[in-house]
Amino acid sequence: MTGLPPLKVQVLPHGEGLDLPAYATPGSAGLDLRAAEAFTLAPMERRAVPTGLRIAIPHGWEGQIRPRSGLALRQGLSIPNAPGTIDSDYRGELKVLLINLGPEPIAIERGMRIAQMVLAPAPQLSVEPTVDLDDTERGESGFGSTGTH
Repeated sequence: MTGLPPLKVQVLPHGEGLDLPAYATPGSAGLDLRAAEAFTLAPMERRAVPTGLRIAIPHGWEGQIRPRSGLALRQGLSIPNAPGTIDSDYRGELKVLLINLGPEPIAIERGMRIAQMVLAPAPQLSVEPTVDLDDTERGESGFGSTGTH
């Protein structure tokens, strides 16, 4: 797609030989991220998994780290803070926080696709104190207030 800024990716020594983040299909919203190490994740265990990459997200954008739906369904592999946010000024190694919500240990292999990253605009708005807010049809109704259908 033209006109969009590039995502710059630096491969760290322990990420050598792994595929770069990539869209699996032409219609994919997220770039697949891969584990740079092999390990076993016990039930209810959490771990920050290195990808072997550093990235430079353009200013005004964010990376949203999300679970892969197939792994979540089949094995209970998820991301406890989903979506995790990678800010545009972060330059450390990209790591994915995984949790095993399933009943069995999950073997994570080096190079396995463990998550996806969606790049999205993230403008910074000014914060303006006010005494009153405009009324809306929803008003102060919260969780579940828009119905179940």
